Amino acid sequence: MMIDDYIDAILRIGLFRGFTKEELCRVFSSNQYRISRYEKGQIIHLQNEHCNTMGIILDGSVSVQKIDENGNVLKISVFVSGDMLGANLIFSHRNSYPMTVVAETEAVVLHMYKELILELCQKNAGFMTGLMTAISDRTLILTDKIDAISLKTIRQSVLDYLGYECYLKKSNTIELSISKKDFADRLGVQRTSLSRELNKMRKDGLIEYDARTITLKQG
Repeated sequence: MMIDDYIDAILRIGLFRGFTKEELCRVFSSNQYRISRYEKGQIIHLQNEHCNTMGIILDGSVSVQKIDENGNVLKISVFVSGDMLGANLIFSHRNSYPMTVVAETEAVVLHMYKELILELCQKNAGFMTGLMTAISDRTLILTDKIDAISLKTIRQSVLDYLGYECYLKKSNTIELSISKKDFADRLGVQRTSLSRELNKMRKDGLIEYDARTITLKQG
């Protein structure tokens, strides 16, 4: 894929707003990048794969997933257009992907090699500052996500989700518009663990549910 086809999309990304179209075309005249299109569900990076590029999503969305030995998937985070992949890994001594990166939808990703990133930093202080800020912010977000997953019980996660949905819909009964698997992915737990906890919550009188709805009972 040619950079000319995506130059306008790249210019809309905050990192590149300090560049003119002509400057970017000159910078991307090297072979220190590639643009790849991925189908929905296609693996972009495998867990433990060596990180030799920084990716920027130009279109679509991708997810970071943890896949255990039984094939169960835990979705950690979803990245959308404008977000970066591997920015915190490419300059690290431990530059292997800790989890698998998968195309959540059809997606287009700009992969930039280290030499091109360094050149962009040297040419534009705004790019360098934006890159450092994005890396710092992403580290904090992932830390918060890990803390939330590790410290919250499944029951707390379910009650938080149901409480928020009930507040939005102004009803104690909500319709399930997603599958149990997607519900579990959203909470960051395994589907079997979610089903087991829902059964316990029903026995404890906290909820009632069927295949299509969940009712949060008044305490």
